[in-house]
Amino acid sequence: MSTTKREPRTDATTTDDTTVTVLPANEASWDDLQTVFREGGDAAGCQCQWFKLQRTEWRTTPRAERTALLRQQTACGHAEATHTTGLVAYLDGEPAGWCAVEPRTAYPRLLTARVPWAGRDEVRSDESVWAITCFVTRQGFRGKGVSRALARAAVEFARSRGASAVEGYARRTNPGAKQAPGPLFVGTPSIFAAAGLREVSQPTPGRVVMRIDFGG
Repeated sequence: MSTTKREPRTDATTTDDTTVTVLPANEASWDDLQTVFREGGDAAGCQCQWFKLQRTEWRTTPRAERTALLRQQTACGHAEATHTTGLVAYLDGEPAGWCAVEPRTAYPRLLTARVPWAGRDEVRSDESVWAITCFVTRQGFRGKGVSRALARAAVEFARSRGASAVEGYARRTNPGAKQAPGPLFVGTPSIFAAAGLREVSQPTPGRVVMRIDFGG
């Protein structure tokens, strides 16, 4: 299936010898997003529904239905849409990555998970706090700054839509150790730190809550 090669926008993020452009998913094509998911490992089966569905729903929802849910949620190809659930990154005009970012309350499984809340006094129903929950980078485009560009863009995307804060639930990596990309779909501390988030809690030895608060 063909993809749409895009020219870099003026708000593109420059990395070494390449340029990353990030668009709200509703301004990207569905074909471009599915190119990222097909070549992004576990994302093809998940379709970014892990935090959208409770555990029982997850087990009983087939892939085709997850795909249909993502298409509805992102409103890909509908630039006039007033809501979308993430961002699509282009590296030198080719679809390269995705990240999910929405109000924290939009993720039912997140609201019942331990990691976001352990050791913190948080109002779980606060719709002004947004969360970056998932990153997908297409094979062949990894290690080129795509996730960092997406994280920075996600912070600005949330801020522009009235967020009071943005959080991420990062997984620590062992320095020097080879890490499979699958478990890192939630992002790493360095990715969030590059976007201005700082560590606010460590609910488990391997997980860190990162956050940025916006002034009034």
